[in-house]
Amino acid sequence: MRKVKILVSGRVQGVYFRLFTQNKAKHFAIKGSAKNLPDGRVEIIAEAEKLAMEKFIKWCHKGPITARVDHIEITELQHDELLTSFDIT
Repeated sequence: MRKVKILVSGRVQGVYFRLFTQNKAKHFAIKGSAKNLPDGRVEIIAEAEKLAMEKFIKWCHKGPITARVDHIEITELQHDELLTSFDIT
């Protein structure tokens, strides 16, 4: 299992980025959450098997057609608890 924090910069708020992210997470069996940050970025906490995570991160680099992703920053997190769903907060 791999757990990461992904910070996505660009035009990612007000374009349904979190909803598309939740749908893609469900497709790849990713557990975690997505939330808007005050600075305009979206923060994603994601936990999954390594191969699913790689595919999800690849998707995060481009995001949905409604968004424009300029940059993503990935931080590895300690796998300390099992998440049970993917929520929008």
